[in-house]
Amino acid sequence: MCTAITYNTKDHYFGRNLDLEYSYKETVTITPRNYDFKFRKVGNINKHYAIIGMAYVSDNYPLYYDAINEKGLGMAGLNFPKNAKYKDEVDGKDNVAPFEFIPWILSQCATLSEAKELLNKINLVDINFSEQLPVSPLHWIIADKNSSVVVECVLEGLKVYDNPVGVLTNNPCFDMQMFNLNNYMGLSIEQPSNNFSKKLNFDVYSRGMGALGLPGDLSSASRFVKATFTKMNSLSKDDELESISQFFHILGSVEQQRGCVHMGNGQYEITIYSSCCNLDKGLYYYTTYENSQITCVDMHKENLDSKDLINYELVKGQHILMQN
Repeated sequence: MCTAITYNTKDHYFGRNLDLEYSYKETVTITPRNYDFKFRKVGNINKHYAIIGMAYVSDNYPLYYDAINEKGLGMAGLNFPKNAKYKDEVDGKDNVAPFEFIPWILSQCATLSEAKELLNKINLVDINFSEQLPVSPLHWIIADKNSSVVVECVLEGLKVYDNPVGVLTNNPCFDMQMFNLNNYMGLSIEQPSNNFSKKLNFDVYSRGMGALGLPGDLSSASRFVKATFTKMNSLSKDDELESISQFFHILGSVEQQRGCVHMGNGQYEITIYSSCCNLDKGLYYYTTYENSQITCVDMHKENLDSKDLINYELVKGQHILMQN
């Protein structure tokens, strides 16, 4: 499963945890402005905004998990099993396959407002990328520097939700996740007062007791609450290093450790990577399960007018700074 968040200080940040039991050997992938995007049911786009993100590249096509474009719009797809219901083709609509959805939006839209205009015309069609790569059940978070939305293609049709908390996990549907936050309105960053009974005296015996009841398990509903509470109360300075450090700490509050979620056959779900994108500067930061050192790729140091994909393999293996 996965968690995605937004975070604003002086600059604006967007990223996610990818939680799975296996890796597709994904790479940090830059799609320059003149790469020829070929879409299955709509016209190709060969001149577009440059994009950077994490992708599995198959047949020279970037299957993005999360990405931002050079204008500061970000998008991530998260697992949405059983709820995602893709459709048949519809005349008069932009019939886009789910694996094309991130490129379709980020190649053309500079802002969330522009993305919403495209969403009014889109129909997510049930098309596999290949026999080896069947369609994945996903929902998506789209964010710019000011706000974010969640997009879900369910049985009733395409739903677009304003996302006031800037957080997305997995099931249940986003409106139910938001409603569930009502159950936690009593949580506080302050020490609690006695609302239980005036007839009893209680001892505030530990710091942090105002957040008693904050979920700590690894389910998607609990991670949504934990990430929202952590993010909404998070504080950092405005500089780049403190901002990205705090961003990774927020994601770290809901990361998956090997051994805690057994998927069967000796496989365990882990946080394969965590990403943090600076929407203002086109910087893609990441850590991996094996390497907690933050690594960065700057899209603007590449030739963004090229036609060819640019790939950076992930830096894995723990990097330790020895002080003596």
